[in-house]
Amino acid sequence: MSITTQKTRTDEEMTFWDHLDVLRGSLFHIVCVLAVACVGCFIAMPYIFDQVILGPTTSDFFLYKFFASLGHLPFTPDFSDEQFHVNIININVASQFMTHMSTAFWLAAVLTFPYMIYEIWLFIKPALVSNEIRNVRTAFFGGTFMFYLGCAVGYSIVFPLTFRFLVQYTLGERIVNEINLGSYIDMFLMMIFVMGIVFELPMVAWLLSKFGIIHKELLESGRRYAVVILLITAALITPSGDPFTLMVVFLPLYLLYEVSIKVVSRKPTT
Repeated sequence: MSITTQKTRTDEEMTFWDHLDVLRGSLFHIVCVLAVACVGCFIAMPYIFDQVILGPTTSDFFLYKFFASLGHLPFTPDFSDEQFHVNIININVASQFMTHMSTAFWLAAVLTFPYMIYEIWLFIKPALVSNEIRNVRTAFFGGTFMFYLGCAVGYSIVFPLTFRFLVQYTLGERIVNEINLGSYIDMFLMMIFVMGIVFELPMVAWLLSKFGIIHKELLESGRRYAVVILLITAALITPSGDPFTLMVVFLPLYLLYEVSIKVVSRKPTT
């Protein structure tokens, strides 16, 4: 029995082994697509590493140039240093090769994420009723878009601001910062993936409202507490201390909270 035929059968007609066979086929497709993407990312990684991943280590990064053009405005950070450049060092023999492999894998995983979601969707769709299909489909594909949007914000705003502050922070004049390759990559991946997950907040709130766990009135009443929590979070993410940088990080987070309020349902009347 082919996988296509199995997917067209109803949930009642399929046995446990039929479901397992469909799952095996879906996992096989995901692994194949991921493997091809890994090979492509591995080949392109030297260029991606130099132009994208290491972009925030030089003054040519687009965010630094934008802030430098706003240098005449009050409360803006000083990005006028055109000599900003951070050399990334390697202290382990195999570190560059292992970083090449691992970074290619994670980039391939991000690029193939929509296909993974699509295969998962095909697997669980036969077990859902019509309204569940609509809700889960919206959550899957809406969540994918929000994840990519969060990763973009993490790369273009959050990581560069945090990285530049930490690199320029000095405990003493005799201490010289030499950034290790592994340390840089760990921070790079962590902050981008964290922002991708944070941007799932509206979709999570929407799903919880569909199950009746939260409602619009609850989020509206907690807005003032959310503002305080988000300000603290923004301050921890970008500890530079200047109001402009704080607002640059805080506003997207607060906007996510407001979007969450818009998408959740009101409390049902009894």
